[in-house]
Amino acid sequence: MSEIRDVSGTRGIAGRLGLNVPREVWPAASTVAAIADAGFDWIQMHAPSRAVLVDVPTMRAQACRLRALLKPFGLRLVVHAPDTLSVGVPEEDRVFVGLLEYASLAGAELLAYHGLNFFADEALARVAQEEMALRRFLPLAGYAGVRVAIENCAPLHHGPLRLSNDPIAVRDLVRRLGSPAAGMLLDLGHLNITSDIRDEDPVEIAAACAADVLLFHVHDNYGLYAQAGDPARATTPRLDLHLAPGAGTVPWALLAPMLTAHRAPLLLEVRPQHRPPLKELSRRTQELCSSLEAGIPVAA
Repeated sequence: MSEIRDVSGTRGIAGRLGLNVPREVWPAASTVAAIADAGFDWIQMHAPSRAVLVDVPTMRAQACRLRALLKPFGLRLVVHAPDTLSVGVPEEDRVFVGLLEYASLAGAELLAYHGLNFFADEALARVAQEEMALRRFLPLAGYAGVRVAIENCAPLHHGPLRLSNDPIAVRDLVRRLGSPAAGMLLDLGHLNITSDIRDEDPVEIAAACAADVLLFHVHDNYGLYAQAGDPARATTPRLDLHLAPGAGTVPWALLAPMLTAHRAPLLLEVRPQHRPPLKELSRRTQELCSSLEAGIPVAA
């Protein structure tokens, strides 16, 4: 049995920054070294395909390769589940079991998972199935030393919303589960989009979720609108842009006091084409997230 590690850092930003590796990339050792050298303490890697996760020998071999790759650099690991994985039916549950073993063997402390990833017309049955399955699997996650961070999502384009597009619904799922092996992944870029769509205050929503957060995803976009201050308020055709923090309309100055007071890791999910050099990305993010221009109450 592995012990569930406390993933929280000290208050402030130091020791809490992480960087996502794009799902299609397996990084060279030199790339991992550059991430560590730029001041990042965490790295997020995407899980292999479903076919690999259910092929036990191949899954175990890949997990051990990942652990060996990261070990010399001391980076702490987040594994991201396949985006469309939703437990509660046999074929999905089988993948999730393989995913938990993969994460544990690779040395991951956190597993990012898209919970409530259902449209409203399919929600009632599947939400109940998913929640029951998570209740079965969370003790196994705890035994493996992995905590499941359930993420609020956002649509890539305009269209029907999913239950996962409501951060409060994701938070409430975490609270119903009531397990030390589960918490919320608050994605701040997604929050910016869904707050525009739902006409909500992202700062208030973030404060309402803060006590349940195990992990933050950090990136930027223009929310629902193509440009801040555009008098026409024209909507942007693509919503989830994954820009560098500060390049869009996420209200960093208002969120910064909560982020500084919190202790959860801050994992940057910035697309490579939008990234400045890694050291500059790290520095800019620390500056944005350390601002004390405004304050909000936070329980963390």
